[in-house]
Amino acid sequence: MVTKRVTLDIKTIEKIDTVKEKTLPGFAKLSLALLFMVIVFLWSYTSHGDVPNNTFLIIGAVFGAYMAMNIGANDVANNVGPAVGSKALTMMGAILIAAVFEALGAFIAGGDVVKTIKKGIIDPGLIDNPEIFIWAMTAALLAAALWLNFATSIGAPVSTTHSIVGGVMGAGIAAAGFAIVSWGTMGKIAASWVISPVLGGLIAAGFLYAIKVKIVFTKDMISAAKSFVPVLIAVMTWAFSTYIILKGIKKIIKLDFLTAAGIGLVIAIIAYVVLKPIVAKAADKLENNREGVNTLFTIPLIFAAALLSFAHGANDVANAIGPLAAISDAVINSGVQSKVAIPFWVMAVGAFGIAVGLLLFGPKLIRTVGSEITELDQMRAFAIAMAAAITVIIASQLGLPVSSTHIAVGGVFGVGFLREYLDSNETRYIQGIRKKFKKHKKELDKMTSELAKLEVIEEKSKSNYVRIVELYKAIEDKEALVKQEKKDVKEAKRTKYVKRDAVKKIVAAWIITVPAAALLSAAIFFMIKGIMA
Repeated sequence: MVTKRVTLDIKTIEKIDTVKEKTLPGFAKLSLALLFMVIVFLWSYTSHGDVPNNTFLIIGAVFGAYMAMNIGANDVANNVGPAVGSKALTMMGAILIAAVFEALGAFIAGGDVVKTIKKGIIDPGLIDNPEIFIWAMTAALLAAALWLNFATSIGAPVSTTHSIVGGVMGAGIAAAGFAIVSWGTMGKIAASWVISPVLGGLIAAGFLYAIKVKIVFTKDMISAAKSFVPVLIAVMTWAFSTYIILKGIKKIIKLDFLTAAGIGLVIAIIAYVVLKPIVAKAADKLENNREGVNTLFTIPLIFAAALLSFAHGANDVANAIGPLAAISDAVINSGVQSKVAIPFWVMAVGAFGIAVGLLLFGPKLIRTVGSEITELDQMRAFAIAMAAAITVIIASQLGLPVSSTHIAVGGVFGVGFLREYLDSNETRYIQGIRKKFKKHKKELDKMTSELAKLEVIEEKSKSNYVRIVELYKAIEDKEALVKQEKKDVKEAKRTKYVKRDAVKKIVAAWIITVPAAALLSAAIFFMIKGIMA
């Protein structure tokens, strides 16, 4: 009795400690997030106190900070989630790398001029009154941030670009009617809901299949890895060099695709020559198994996470600061423009906001992308990182609007479904055994039928016949049981490889992101208009 009480008390204490660990950090995170927003509020107020009609500039700065934190909490997970899920990086290591490179990407290559209306989704010329335009951009920022906050809370990685597009569209319609929307652009965005994950999934699955065929399915994995891993790293170097030149440093220098690809190829060749002996030396120390070969992908994955974060910071910071830059320009110049220069303080709000959001709230989505959809190791995570870079390159050259979130998560789906497909070999093997079993069963039927027709039935023979019939019935029952068990095992493996509930939740969130953000933005716009009127 005493033992039971002690055990119960220990369990109770452990539960209380768990609650404390979850509650106190959560409160601390919220406090730090609010502190960052307060700092942005105070700075924008003190630096723009003499600007006429500065109220919405200050409010916009706070909402921009809130949006940037939500981008950090949700979108950045796609860059580092696979590396964390494969255990190439620890959670803290991934967060620090992503926070630093996201901020660097925003500051160094974030661009000093952006389209304030993301993707040209509305025509700002149809809004004559600067105040109406400011209200619309404020509503768009807050709506997009609220939707991202909700998506993060339920563990759904959604597109921040689509969130702000939905916000701008909804506020634009509320301000000037449906004619303000570029419906052709909206059609392309809707198409990207399919294009992005399918392209990402196919490319990721293709790379993983190549790795399996060239390395995993061979008897001497180490020798195969010595030959093929340097090739993969060279391809990764080409892809990321081209990606960074095209997308990451376009503020510093803007080059066309062929030039960028040529420079990337030269860098890739150098990387191959330098890294081939290093990989061979490292491989000689490994065991000839999958776990050993996996370690060769750890360092490339760390570089991939850093480079993806840099490029993401350079591009997607505009989702937070584009509308804020539009508000700032409209307030200061009392006019509406399609393109504006981004002040340094606006860029800082976006860069630091993304880093703060990632540090405080990023782990939830990192776990979702890294481990809650399908099980990842370094090989699979490498394939996903390759898909993220190559898909963006292909899509940008074809003029297809794609989402980095959808590409990365689509890559995770592709890797998981490939595992299921390869497992079908085992299923076919089981089906072959069942066919043989049925053949044996027919032979047994024939034997028992022949025995029944025998004219001479001795007592001993009767005993054998009865026993054979009993065995036949037992085997038949067992066959049905085994068949059901095999079916259950197959379904269990499918659930293990790609968790269907996670897929359904994420896809549903993708589909409703634009309309949900649009409706919320329109509601907020009318609320602001009602208050200000």
